[in-house]
Parts: sequence; structure tokens; C-alpha cells
Amino acid sequence: MPSQTTRVAFMCMQNAGRSQISTAFAERERERRGLEDEVEIVTGGTHPADHVHEIVVEAMDEEGFDLAGRSPQAITTDELESCDYVATMGCSTLELDTSADVDVRDWALADPDGQDIDRVREIRDEIEEQVKMVPGQR
Repeated sequence: MPSQTTRVAFMCMQNAGRSQISTAFAERERERRGLEDEVEIVTGGTHPADHVHEIVVEAMDEEGFDLAGRSPQAITTDELESCDYVATMGCSTLELDTSADVDVRDWALADPDGQDIDRVREIRDEIEEQVKMVPGQR
């Protein structure tokens, strides 16, 4: 019997830093655990930037991820409410209808934009640990 797909979203304002890092780690975890058919990953921002922050691209490249070709995307409340789990990065401007049976967690992460590389590495590593605890990824 096929299992139900778990839909997971990572969102922030610009979709150019924290949510992009989260998505990359979640995609890797999904692949490592063989959950490609069970976990759908969505990412976006309420006010997407033009490109992923260069410092984020640099920090993730150190971990073997190429985010240079990714583009920040817009995300809507309807999309988020169709998810099982939504991780906001500490900057959400959306009000989600929690009666939609969505598990919303605010990770309250520092914004990597404008930070030095050492601080961005700390944020990246914190995100990696958070992603490992996301329902559906276990």
C-alpha cells in the first residue's frame, strides 16, 4: 500500500538565504533516506529576492551544494496551507490558518545576509540540525 506524501515547506521573506539552505539540506536528507516518493519539499518567500545571497552560495558550496543556479520563488498562503509542516525562518509575514492542520514552526534563525562567512557557517550548521528533526525526514 503506497504511503501518503508528506508536504514540507521552508519559507522566509526573500527565499534567498535560510529557506534555500533548509531546502538543500532537506533534499539531501530525503535522498539519503530514500524518501523521494514520500516527501515533497516546497520553498519560497513572501517578497523574493532577485538571487540567492552570494555569502549563502559560498557557505553551501563548502558543503558540496551548488545554490548558484537557484532562484528565489514566491510562496502563497494557499501553498503553505496545503503542507503538513511549514518551517518559517524567523521572518514570516504570512498568517496561516492553523485549522488547516499544518504544523507551523518558527525556527527563529538569524539572517545570513550581510553576515561574515563564519557567522553564515554557524547559521548553516544550525539549519542542518533543524532539518534533521523535520517530520517526514526521520
